[in-house]
Amino acid sequence: MPEPATPTTRLRLDLSYDGTAFHGWADQPGQRTVQGELERALTQITRVPVRVTVAGRTDAGVHARGQVCHLDLPDAVLATIPGRSDRAPAEALVTRLEGVLPDDLVVHLAREVSDEFDARFGALWRRYRYRISDGPTAHDPLRRDVLRHRRPLDVAAMARASAPLLGEHDFLSFCRPRVGATTVRELRELTWERPGEGRADEGLVVATVVADAFCHHMVRSLVGALLGVGEGRRPESWPAEVLAARTRESATRDSAGAAPLCPPQGLTLEHVAYPPDEELAARAHLARARRGPVRSSTS
Repeated sequence: MPEPATPTTRLRLDLSYDGTAFHGWADQPGQRTVQGELERALTQITRVPVRVTVAGRTDAGVHARGQVCHLDLPDAVLATIPGRSDRAPAEALVTRLEGVLPDDLVVHLAREVSDEFDARFGALWRRYRYRISDGPTAHDPLRRDVLRHRRPLDVAAMARASAPLLGEHDFLSFCRPRVGATTVRELRELTWERPGEGRADEGLVVATVVADAFCHHMVRSLVGALLGVGEGRRPESWPAEVLAARTRESATRDSAGAAPLCPPQGLTLEHVAYPPDEELAARAHLARARRGPVRSSTS
């Protein structure tokens, strides 16, 4: 008879990181990655191999304030984490992670969740922001989450050019596709603003991008296409023409092709939203059916 399965508990981790010194989220041999640092710390604490599943695999240099991942720990291992303290295991895990993680990676919260929770496929939507300083008065050497841009940007023109991209489309022209994975996504928000006086991003140009999910390089490509409009090098109709072209061929001055890729340092994952607990399993099933088993990156 087969041995009975080891009882496990699923944990959700909410974390943030400065992506400057990371070679992206996904573990890669010989590279410093967010996943690699996190799993190394978790393994050090639990003394068992740990693998995590993340809401979105960010590129090298991309930051996160609201990243989410989940992991499964054997119940016997979870019970050892508080040691002699009377703290709950999830609370104790956050404290212990603080002692072993590097300064540019922070786990803010850990909590027990149902086995139906899936950080990747269970998400309803993700929100990114791309921050740009487009003049000397806005450049700040202390902010590593802002792209320095040498030309002033026309925010109103960028906003108008963004409107036709909203909704469900095949975003192949804005993605690096993976074999077997769809590039159809629902873009729910793409707005541009210069935040007013007293706000944290005062003086910057800020793009807010929300979608059910993002394919590889999608956010950076959307921003890259719209920067051309903001600089006056491209007409406001051009991003919609790129979308309609549905091609990964390089864009030229006179034709619509794949959108140019914007640098990663201005991009931050801000928030990932999930449905109520009773809807988690259905949401994960639907997302798997639509996007397939092939992994997806978000930035």
